[in-house]
Amino acid sequence: MKLLGTCSLFLLAFGVAGYAVFAYGVLPLGSLVHPDMKASFLTHKVGIYAHIFASVVAISLGPFQFLPGMRQRFVRLHRWMGRTYLGIGVLVGGLAGLYMATFAFGGIVSKLGFALLAVLWLYTGLRAYLAIRRHDVIEHRRWMVRNFSLTLAAVTLRILLPASAIAGIPFGVAYPAIAWLCWVPNLLVAERLFNRARENAFKPKALRGSA
Repeated sequence: MKLLGTCSLFLLAFGVAGYAVFAYGVLPLGSLVHPDMKASFLTHKVGIYAHIFASVVAISLGPFQFLPGMRQRFVRLHRWMGRTYLGIGVLVGGLAGLYMATFAFGGIVSKLGFALLAVLWLYTGLRAYLAIRRHDVIEHRRWMVRNFSLTLAAVTLRILLPASAIAGIPFGVAYPAIAWLCWVPNLLVAERLFNRARENAFKPKALRGSA
């Protein structure tokens, strides 16, 4: 099951990264989005390109950072990939995402959803960085789990969009909801399943049952 989960993670992450490179690096800008979104993208080309391609860096490097064998055997590579993930992927992608959130399709609900996603992405990345600077590996991992769950909003978004279309939900109705649904459940699952499990693993056995 663990191997299946890891393979699925890589497949989804690289699939979305490949889609983004094709949609924004090969096709004309805005070819695959709503006409109103296309107009916004064309008006703010630097912002959308910075957000998309920095996010591609994050979603492509992120899965490797959670491979135990890599962390243990290739420590320097893990560190440099982490710096690139945080310094380019999260920092540039998050700032550009925060900027583009102010122009998001769907009104104030969409704008707030994507803006909060960007802020939390930046915040969790900063906390992960500060923790490892203190050599607090356990805290670093907790914040990285939270951060990468937000990175995976790119995956959830591209699952929910076609799913809502298949369900017959009008795009103008679905998109504001997806602006929140693409990341809030991810963060809740990360906190409940991964960070909670990790905390219990470090507790004395006598205390685990009372958690």
